[in-house]
Amino acid sequence: MNKIVLSFAVIMAMCFGACAQNKEKQNTDTKKILVAYFSATGTTAELARAVRDVTRGDLYEIVPEEAYTPADLDWNDSRSRSSLEMGDTLARPALKSPGADVSGYDVIFIGYPIWWNEAPRVVNTFIESVDLRGKTIVPFATSGGSGIDNSVSKLKAAYPDLQWKEGRLFNSPVREAIKSWASQY
Repeated sequence: MNKIVLSFAVIMAMCFGACAQNKEKQNTDTKKILVAYFSATGTTAELARAVRDVTRGDLYEIVPEEAYTPADLDWNDSRSRSSLEMGDTLARPALKSPGADVSGYDVIFIGYPIWWNEAPRVVNTFIESVDLRGKTIVPFATSGGSGIDNSVSKLKAAYPDLQWKEGRLFNSPVREAIKSWASQY
């Protein structure tokens, strides 16, 4: 009789363990993901679509009220719009429409090109226009030569109450690299 009770207890413990693991996997699989991005030239947009495809999340484009022209993006011109915005830490370019409704999302990927070793100021406008408290924030960026570390450090310092994860820089959208990185969320 004791062997039967012991065997039953072992089987029940195994079932409860498997059920708990299955529930944990279900919770991970049912996370609602938003891929928000700003792209001035289309490079970051391409990357954001790849992240969305891998994560099966929703896509949201951060659109400034006034689109950036090639002259605005001329980093060699100290009077260009992007140079002036990046020179002013308080600059917050207006958004074309109000921030996204992020209330139903668990994980928010935020993508942007690196400008002056930072996220463009319009990304700050987006972050300040939505309630990201309690969300997992995963930055990703594109760049022709800069790393992502400084931009992420600046975002973490500006918004210390948010739950930031490590960022990832992509010099060009490489689907396999995106898949291995983004699928963990």
